[in-house]
Amino acid sequence: MKSLLSLACLSAALTLSACGGGSDDKGPQVASPAALKTTDTVVGTGATAATGNRVQVNYTGWLYNPAMTDAKGEKFDASVAGKPFTFVIGATTGNDAAIAGFSQGVTGMKVGGKRNVQIPASLGYGSAGVPGHIPGNSGLVFDIELVKICATAAC
Repeated sequence: MKSLLSLACLSAALTLSACGGGSDDKGPQVASPAALKTTDTVVGTGATAATGNRVQVNYTGWLYNPAMTDAKGEKFDASVAGKPFTFVIGATTGNDAAIAGFSQGVTGMKVGGKRNVQIPASLGYGSAGVPGHIPGNSGLVFDIELVKICATAAC
């Protein structure tokens, strides 16, 4: 019980410090890179991903924070081990779509490759964000591994 109370006190203190003690609170501070930036950390040796390809990727996503190493702020999502995310590069609606910056970031990768992608808010979730997960106007950072380019409509 004592540790739960300490945790509650710490949480309250962090909340008050995060919102500036109630004065001039402008909500969460967000940052965004000026443009899409891709950096290959491993160049693959397989086929090259292009617009219209159905692909499978493993990924981890963070909120963009230029003050952190590799601009990786708070982690907000990751693919499930053994179950890559499948989407169609360039699709804009439906279950086959990904945000524009993610899709653009995968374009040109070779199967087996790994890439770091920094995405400006305009190519991510924009001013709306994802309530409860990603504040509006937030840039994003993803580490992506291209697992497979599918030859058919389904992987």
